[in-house]
Amino acid sequence: MNCNTAQHHIVLYLYGELSDEASHALESHLAECDACRREVQVVQALQHAMTLAAPEEPSANLLTRSRISLDDALDTLPPRSPLDRVRTFIFNWGAQLRSAPVLAGLLMAAGFGAGHVTDSIRAAHNPPHSTIQLSSQANGTIANVTGIIQTPNSEVVQVNYNRVIPESLQGSLDDPQVRQLLLLAARNHTAGAHDDSVGLLANECREGHECGNDDAGNPIRNALMVALRYDKSSSVRLKALNGLQPYIAQDSRVRDAVLDAIMHDDSAAVRSQAIALITPVGADSSVQAVLHTVSQQDDSPAIRDASVKLLHQSSGIQ
Repeated sequence: MNCNTAQHHIVLYLYGELSDEASHALESHLAECDACRREVQVVQALQHAMTLAAPEEPSANLLTRSRISLDDALDTLPPRSPLDRVRTFIFNWGAQLRSAPVLAGLLMAAGFGAGHVTDSIRAAHNPPHSTIQLSSQANGTIANVTGIIQTPNSEVVQVNYNRVIPESLQGSLDDPQVRQLLLLAARNHTAGAHDDSVGLLANECREGHECGNDDAGNPIRNALMVALRYDKSSSVRLKALNGLQPYIAQDSRVRDAVLDAIMHDDSAAVRSQAIALITPVGADSSVQAVLHTVSQQDDSPAIRDASVKLLHQSSGIQ
């Protein structure tokens, strides 16, 4: 490895993103090259200095302008080929499996069920030589196999496994365990439970129950913002939007999420409700920028009129 290649690899090496083969080659080069070792020390010093400085949050105005610029840039891109769409679909599906353990578990259970059916068909044609005995007959989906032990000199095996047993918990909405389960249901898109959990969490936020702390770590408020931005159901997005309403003025992250809904939500009802809720902060510069864009570009005449009306009201306030 020469110095030019080594200096291109140093940053990846220090951040642990270099392959093992390239890392070994770089380490061999560093053992012999003083100049590249000094370069490593400089980058390490820069890393240390960066960790000492607290990261600054971008302003709401900058975020809004950036989103608008990004949308304009995306509109100029040529249409993707069918092959690119297939690749993107496969990549996103893999990412969803990594971030959705419940879905992965269901797929594993479905695979086990299909294997069980296949084994049953085979067993009908080839009867087993010994009786299968289960140590527990408890109901529940098999989660994973923990071990397999074969009896020496025989075809008898012992398979150890864990089951997922359905359970329930009843308690007050203020109970921490109940809240954790509601948050889990809000993140996992199980039909019925997901919608109900977002509705309950939104009501808790509107009533100020452990949702009023103005920090980035409030799990309920964060869950509602995720639902507002990404949920496929417009009724769920409306619930999340109404739950965030008390915090639009005090939390810039909530305000950005509502502005994003005004700009990009595909439901006219959600966009209209978002404009109504943003009224108290209509004089904010980021809100003004979004309203100007929506008043000229939105497909709905009612939403364009509502944006113009709010702009006039804000001008009167100013």
